[in-house]
Amino acid sequence: MFKEIMVPVDLRHVANLTKTLTVAADLAQKYGARITYVGVTGSEPSAVAHNPEEYSEKLAQFAASEAAKNGLSARGHTIVAHDPAVDLNHKLADAVKELHADLVIMATHLPNVADFIWASHGGHLAAHSKASVFLVRG
Repeated sequence: MFKEIMVPVDLRHVANLTKTLTVAADLAQKYGARITYVGVTGSEPSAVAHNPEEYSEKLAQFAASEAAKNGLSARGHTIVAHDPAVDLNHKLADAVKELHADLVIMATHLPNVADFIWASHGGHLAAHSKASVFLVRG
């Protein structure tokens, strides 16, 4: 049913993604799908990495660790954005197309007042991509 699962990850908050990562691994195992962990970073130094190359290495290590832990096929895909906070929705939508992802699994928050004005990242992907979008709370 699914062949390519895209999982956006924020390497600063991996500890908060346990439930999302578990759901992604379970579905990848069930359908024999590959997971691509997507990370968006800027070109300037951050708390995670000094530059995009270092970020890519850390994301690749994360993907390899998840693959080994769960016995699945996985890879990392780094996106460099001028302003990650502003460009995130469009960069993720572009990644869905580029990776030919047929399912996106991503963490989300409980809806709040702002969500009635601006769509969440997951809501934006669901509205602007052909992939199915699975939002995981908690």
